[in-house]
Amino acid sequence: MLPAIMALSSEAAVSDSFFGRLMYKIDGWTQLGPVSFLITLGTGLLMVLVGKILIVWLSRILRRSLARAKKINDLMARFILQLVNIVGWIFLIIAFLQHMGLNMGPVLAGLGITGVILGFAFQETIGNLLSGVMIVINAPFRIGDYIEAGAFSGTVTDMDMICVILSTPDNKKITMSNKLVWSNPIVNYSNIERRRVELTVSVPYKADLALAKQVIKNIIDTYPEVLAEPAPVIEVNKLNTSSVDFVVRPWTKPADYWKVYWRFNGEILEKMAQAGFSVPFNQLDVHIIDQPKAN
Repeated sequence: MLPAIMALSSEAAVSDSFFGRLMYKIDGWTQLGPVSFLITLGTGLLMVLVGKILIVWLSRILRRSLARAKKINDLMARFILQLVNIVGWIFLIIAFLQHMGLNMGPVLAGLGITGVILGFAFQETIGNLLSGVMIVINAPFRIGDYIEAGAFSGTVTDMDMICVILSTPDNKKITMSNKLVWSNPIVNYSNIERRRVELTVSVPYKADLALAKQVIKNIIDTYPEVLAEPAPVIEVNKLNTSSVDFVVRPWTKPADYWKVYWRFNGEILEKMAQAGFSVPFNQLDVHIIDQPKAN
């Protein structure tokens, strides 16, 4: 008696499940005949086609509207379009299954419990999705910006709901999760009008500091990439054990930063040598004390 009851309970559980109702509905379709089934399937596919056209049409209108909005950047626009597209297809699939005769009410109700289980299973993915939302809302960077996030840096080439893709200067592709990007300080080197170049020049202690400063200034003045305002800073910054260090801080546009940096470091040694300045090296003074001999 007990095995029979358990078998009936198991059969009822299967019949109450989504797949049980689906198998039951398939049996119903076979009983209706091929003509009725094809008509139902055809109208359902037509509904899917019309829904797809509506989604594409809505996406185009939304894309144009977002392009005209001044407060919506390209990342936010792409994120919104992806979200609308996914939600639209979810509703379209549900409508198609409902049209085919499947009762989607219990299925949607069961998604609450399933959602909790999936939330634990895909918490990293959900974290990336929420981090992507925060990146889109705060807009710390755009496509084409050169950024630094944690230990990685590069030009932002793409972003979706899960990850950010960077391209490094040596043409490496870095794929970072949105959560990893958002959890680290984001430094944007492109979203600024000007950037300060940090340079250092060392001269010996016996050098003429005024002349050294003038030589450095003459080099900087020949660079058309260096901005006149703010004026470059050339000052003694540190007294090391074997050298006097000048800090050189010209301002450039972000695109000209490395051009000025590499050119200056390539020219400074020759220019300083022409002006009579030697390269300072670490020096060690050794004092020998002559001890009197004992009688």
